[in-house]
Amino acid sequence: MVSDVPSRCLSVVVPMYDEAGTLAEVLQKILLQEMVGEVILVDDGSSDDTAKVAKDWEAKEERVRFIAHSHNQGKGAALRTGFKNAKLPYVIVQDADLEYDPAEFIKIITPLASDRADVVYGSRYLKKDTRNVLRFWHTMGNRFLTLLSNMTSDLHVTDMETCYKGFRREIIQAIPIEENRFGFEPEVTAKLAKMNLRVMETSVCYYPRSFDEGKKIGWKDGVRAIFCIVKYNLIDREAIEWQKSTDA
Repeated sequence: MVSDVPSRCLSVVVPMYDEAGTLAEVLQKILLQEMVGEVILVDDGSSDDTAKVAKDWEAKEERVRFIAHSHNQGKGAALRTGFKNAKLPYVIVQDADLEYDPAEFIKIITPLASDRADVVYGSRYLKKDTRNVLRFWHTMGNRFLTLLSNMTSDLHVTDMETCYKGFRREIIQAIPIEENRFGFEPEVTAKLAKMNLRVMETSVCYYPRSFDEGKKIGWKDGVRAIFCIVKYNLIDREAIEWQKSTDA
């Protein structure tokens, strides 16, 4: 399967906020993937040593680029910066914690590289032989938001809130990202649904961390997600134009 994907064809965007404790391990796993050509680290005003760790990696690894926000703006803002600076044919988001495994990039990028999809979602809820047992109410919240998103966008996915979304670069760079925090997920899903794209899903593993371990999303972000689903699916109806690239 690895041979189906060109080497160094993937830009990995890593939004960071106070992730000094896990960033080095995440980067090691990312850089082991042969398809990774660049890693764009976007520090969103961290108060710990995240920026120092990132700069050290940039100095010793040619594939790593570091960009810093002067103050905290939110995950969506960090992603907006990262997407704008991506240069390779395919783009994926990787959180700076250990909840998702970069070894599964291959599952996301293969359908893009073989021209079977324009966007691929890595779903935590597609059936697998074995699975990690997740928190019940967190799962139900995610599934409710996914259901509401599906009803309003008419795009049937099983995990709208997943971190692992892989894109053709020209697609994600054509989408004007407005949300600064965790509203990015419903916003981008709504806007993708208007673009007449080939969207696929594949199962991925998920290793959730607790709030004590640094998880930052909360109930207010869930309320904002509902607002974003309504706004970007039912109120903002402007079409998004994109031109498919042939430089893969």
